[in-house]
Amino acid sequence: MSEIKTIHTDKAFKPVAAYSQAKVIPSTSSLIFVSGQVPVPPSGDPVRGSIADQTKACVDNLKAILEEAGSGLDKIVKNNIYLSSLDHFQGFNEEYGKHFPNRPARTTVAVAGLPMGVDIEIECTAITG
Repeated sequence: MSEIKTIHTDKAFKPVAAYSQAKVIPSTSSLIFVSGQVPVPPSGDPVRGSIADQTKACVDNLKAILEEAGSGLDKIVKNNIYLSSLDHFQGFNEEYGKHFPNRPARTTVAVAGLPMGVDIEIECTAITG
């Protein structure tokens, strides 16, 4: 098996701790594990708008990272969603559905807190090829 590849793009927010934007495990159809993305564009200024605005910003980061890895949103097989409150679920779900017509597997949970005081974080596993 080839070496695990680290993915980095300046088109998504840079990691602020000890993690990579994504890792790829080479094989016939490579698996891409994308770290949780918060609604922070490359500028570093968190999106503080509605949960729909924050969801779109997370998806934009996922898209940029996946494209850098040779994949895309349509190649996601599983998303994990972390919300600061399940009160955000409806607004999140409406925006989320616009970006994932392929309906990947998904887990959505409420958590006690998220980095930078944002209301959502999305991580994913996708394939290439």
